[in-house]
Amino acid sequence: MSSKNNVLTTVGEVEGIVGTPPAVILLKQLASLDEGCRTILAASPVAAFGYRGGGGTSRTTFVGGRPGFARVHSPTRLSFALTEPGEPHGPASLFFLLPGVGELLRVNGSVVARRGGRVVVDVAEAYVHCAQAVLRSRLWQPPAPPAPAADAPVDGPLSRPGVAGFLAAAPFLALSTWDTEGGSDTSPRGDRGAVARIRDGRTLVLPDRRGNKRADTLHNLLRDDRLSLAALVPGRDAVLHVRGRGAITDDPALLATMALRGTPPHLALIVDVEDAELVGGGAVGRARLWSPGTHLDRRSAPDLMAIGGRHLAAGTSGASSVLLRGVASIPGIGRMLRGVMNRAYRSGLRKEGYDDVSFEAGGGAANPQRSVRVTALRRETPSAVTLVLEDGAPFDFRPGQFFTLVADVGGRPLRRAYSASSAPGSSRLEVTVKRVEGGRFSAFVHRDLRVGDHLALRGPSGSFSAEPGELVFVAAGSGVTPIMSMIRAMLERSRIALLYSSRTAEEVIFGAELARLAREHPDRLSVTHVLTSRDGRLDADGVRRWIAGVAPTDDARYYVCGPEPLMDEVVTGLGVPPDRVHRERYRSGTEVPVTAARRLTVENGGRPVGTVVVAPGQTLLDAGLGAGFAMPYSCTVGNCGDCLVRLVDGEVAQSEPNCLTPRQRADGYVLACVSCPLSEVRVDIAEP
Repeated sequence: MSSKNNVLTTVGEVEGIVGTPPAVILLKQLASLDEGCRTILAASPVAAFGYRGGGGTSRTTFVGGRPGFARVHSPTRLSFALTEPGEPHGPASLFFLLPGVGELLRVNGSVVARRGGRVVVDVAEAYVHCAQAVLRSRLWQPPAPPAPAADAPVDGPLSRPGVAGFLAAAPFLALSTWDTEGGSDTSPRGDRGAVARIRDGRTLVLPDRRGNKRADTLHNLLRDDRLSLAALVPGRDAVLHVRGRGAITDDPALLATMALRGTPPHLALIVDVEDAELVGGGAVGRARLWSPGTHLDRRSAPDLMAIGGRHLAAGTSGASSVLLRGVASIPGIGRMLRGVMNRAYRSGLRKEGYDDVSFEAGGGAANPQRSVRVTALRRETPSAVTLVLEDGAPFDFRPGQFFTLVADVGGRPLRRAYSASSAPGSSRLEVTVKRVEGGRFSAFVHRDLRVGDHLALRGPSGSFSAEPGELVFVAAGSGVTPIMSMIRAMLERSRIALLYSSRTAEEVIFGAELARLAREHPDRLSVTHVLTSRDGRLDADGVRRWIAGVAPTDDARYYVCGPEPLMDEVVTGLGVPPDRVHRERYRSGTEVPVTAARRLTVENGGRPVGTVVVAPGQTLLDAGLGAGFAMPYSCTVGNCGDCLVRLVDGEVAQSEPNCLTPRQRADGYVLACVSCPLSEVRVDIAEP
């Protein structure tokens, strides 16, 4: 090591400064990819990948380019494309980013093959990592003007064209290290300003600020000092690749040069650089990471806080595990945990010297509205039609989720939520609309909509979604639409049984396609129809007889979608614990006519945000968003509950039915997206 700074060489020295990780950190670690991990992988467009090639050369790069680029073959195996040369082998590690989200997924394992341009990795560890690196770096914020770069070094790898300027602007990097026992770790590092400081043409210094005390990087460097890193600058597609050897120092004079508001980091890494290379394009460019349209809305993005909580429950035993699982099942718990963690992040980062912590990185951009064109209208039954929608880009969602359609009907925007009936990933989105007596939107679709017309689309939203496996579906009427999306997406990798109740044979939506799929996949799909005009109403006894014939295994998962009374009957007949049954509830509220303009005052935790006039026909959400207030929302039709706000003063009218619970109503909460003011109104948008 070229530096003369004091270098730490033992575990005791490192842990004497960093400490040891609390048990809760290690309990979140899994030995395989569970459903939560697979949800994150399906949404992530890019990952940092640390590996070693021929001759033991270390390299960190970014892979991917589109959501779901990593293919999961089993709970312990995944693969992805690698366009760079070399033959990765042995211990490797990744972390997967979600644009606009602070937390990330870390996966450690080993490269076992490279087949046809794809790298195959066997998974040894997987866990959700905290958001501190993203928050420190403001990775998803609009890029700030970089600080002026110091004069470029006159010699060494860091003197190459563009390297010094890039490092001066790079607030975030992925750092890969290895141990001597077959382990690898790729960690996110972020800092305010430059995350790595140039000392001379061959030396970089990285501050090591306080974190969760896992200190995997530090422990690895004590045993093998070889490392590599890949640095990013928000707004640029280029990546800086660096390879070298690292050491750990606690030299007070050096640490003082990296202090924030008088608070120095507790340690620093000194890197002797062997190679530095600035590369353009690649996965970062293809993923369009810096486009706001790619940032996930936290209300429809995978909830990494909730996923991490489930991982913790899985790693805990006894009464503690039961308690954690019970807490995880509480409606709205993810939103509450997000508020708690944001306060913890803010407190910890302020102690390190960060004075203006923003949580937009943990929430992402507002749920964007897309303009889509109707390219086909396909009649499914006399009362159901499928809309085929396109806008030139793929539609990424989880099978079973719904979208909100917005159309101008009678001179004003009208919104309704409909489940996707197509599989995700295609450039064509299909939603199937059943005509409802008195339904303004469904009447518009069936009577007035034409090929070539444009609609606005928001979403996806909702948590009614399945992963491949043994699946038992029960649907009634148009409740088959989200289940059809799941069947189309998962049939090749699942064993599926469907019980489908319709009024008559003519009203069976997707009847011909279901019959075809069952003929072509008799070992994977069985479909049983109940026609209420012929067989009578589906009841618990009928469900029990059907389940006895299907004989699902203990690992089967159950999904029910249809009218509320039917779902209650079905759950009784299934004979499995209610927590193993997933239900989708459809609500299509009536319009609330409000003809007078009213004043709306918005607060956040009691602090004023602003005041706006709500025009006749507007909702609280419409007016608040129009004024630029950071109102919470997702579906905009009262189905998801994300726009929950507390009514501090005044009176509102809400479209009914909606998803408010009796407890929420009693506590004074309303849904901003379906509420219109009947008087001057004051609401608080702080997370409950």
